[in-house]
Amino acid sequence: MFFIESATFKPPLTDLHHILKQYWGFDAFRPQQQDIIEAVMEGKDALALMPTGGGKSLCYQVPALAQEGICIVISPLIALIKDQVEALRKKGVLALAIYSGMSRRQIAQTLKNAAYGDYKFLYVSPERLETSLFLEFLPALQVNLVAVDEAHCISQWGYDFRPSYLRIAALREELHDVPFLALTASATPVVQKDICEKLLLRTPQIFQQPFARPNLSYSVLRAEAKQAKLVQVVSKVPGTAIV
Repeated sequence: MFFIESATFKPPLTDLHHILKQYWGFDAFRPQQQDIIEAVMEGKDALALMPTGGGKSLCYQVPALAQEGICIVISPLIALIKDQVEALRKKGVLALAIYSGMSRRQIAQTLKNAAYGDYKFLYVSPERLETSLFLEFLPALQVNLVAVDEAHCISQWGYDFRPSYLRIAALREELHDVPFLALTASATPVVQKDICEKLLLRTPQIFQQPFARPNLSYSVLRAEAKQAKLVQVVSKVPGTAIV
């Protein structure tokens, strides 16, 4: 016996701007967001490189809400997973999470809810994808998109950092026609290539926003007395400083 949380989520809305306005209160997408959303809704794999705070999460949350089924979001950070789930719930969108530390009963309950409830998002740490329990329930999930957050974990710090990231591509065997969207705020051209290869992205569309921030400037100063120079610089800049 299990319990399914009732949903406040309404039937899928095909108007992307309607969804954006209803759940986030924005009138327009940021540059490239809509292009990414439309690409994955057309069933295409994609890699999105966007600076921190650039709105990466909207690129998978909006298309997931616009279609039938549930979006699997793979994220390496439990704190980030919990924050995302809580933020979605506050908007009236039901989301679930599976991560290390949960009991087998809790995981089974969560997967049952994902399979038979009105949930739109299932957040999973990469290590949980390999468990027999997850693989048992996967065929029952009506997955409309797989989003791989922090995709640079595949190679940026070496393959030993999160080896489970290398095995995400195994989901392809179960989810043949489901598009994959990889997202990161940090990836050199070499890492971009590695992400596409290790995730087995099929002719991926690559979207990249500029990382330059108009409100930031960068300076390199050679100073004999560093503390004095620091005080001089900070005293001339209004507001709070981080050293």
